[in-house]
Amino acid sequence: MNLTGQVALVTGAGRGIGSAAGLALGQAGAYVIVNYLSNQAAAEESLAAILAQGGQGELCRFDIAAEGQVDEAIKKIIDGHKKVDILVNNAGVTSDNLLMRMKPADWDQVIGTNLKGTVLCTKIVSRYMIRQHYGRIINLSSVVAQTGNVGQSLYAASKAGIIGFTKAMARELASRGVTVNAVAPGFIETEMTVKLPDKLRQDFLNAIPLGRFGTCAEVAEMILFLAGAQAGYITGQVFNVNGGLYM
Repeated sequence: MNLTGQVALVTGAGRGIGSAAGLALGQAGAYVIVNYLSNQAAAEESLAAILAQGGQGELCRFDIAAEGQVDEAIKKIIDGHKKVDILVNNAGVTSDNLLMRMKPADWDQVIGTNLKGTVLCTKIVSRYMIRQHYGRIINLSSVVAQTGNVGQSLYAASKAGIIGFTKAMARELASRGVTVNAVAPGFIETEMTVKLPDKLRQDFLNAIPLGRFGTCAEVAEMILFLAGAQAGYITGQVFNVNGGLYM
């Protein structure tokens, strides 16, 4: 895999899957734009890891759910680097609860960040990808978009929306040499899964045929593949990285 000379924007790259994706892309030679919103320290750690492995990159703070901020940030990236070759729409939040206990603010936050944020970043970055007749867009969905999960109705809805959006954009952008795919991780060892109660963690492990949670690096490897030349004839697909939890 050689991404030397390419510019990659990874949203929510300060931790978890986003951080691992940024590191993998940086190791392959891409110049990585590490997006974050509130946790600058984590973003700085992610960038430091990229630089320590001989990669290149920079920090870029903006709210993916605010169109004005997205537009301004990406214009600055284009001014500085002339292009964006790879977009990884990773940033996301969750607000788990039974639907009956949900508040309108919960809906606005989860759908606004996960789905609207993916839409806005894709809308603005794709303008430039269309002009250069090349691009790789990789959206992060989730296994719960395919299976559902008690207490995660908003999260599941947002991630299922990303799958539909991915397929629609794959058709819209294909003629311009831009591929759009989704990666749907299962239960991955992240800050979110670490906080699960022991019994719930064990229940999830029992449901996974491979008998373990995945790692952020394993998801990043799929993202890296989709960002490369080898995936040039793949678009509109959903790639499951879930240990067999959903088949």
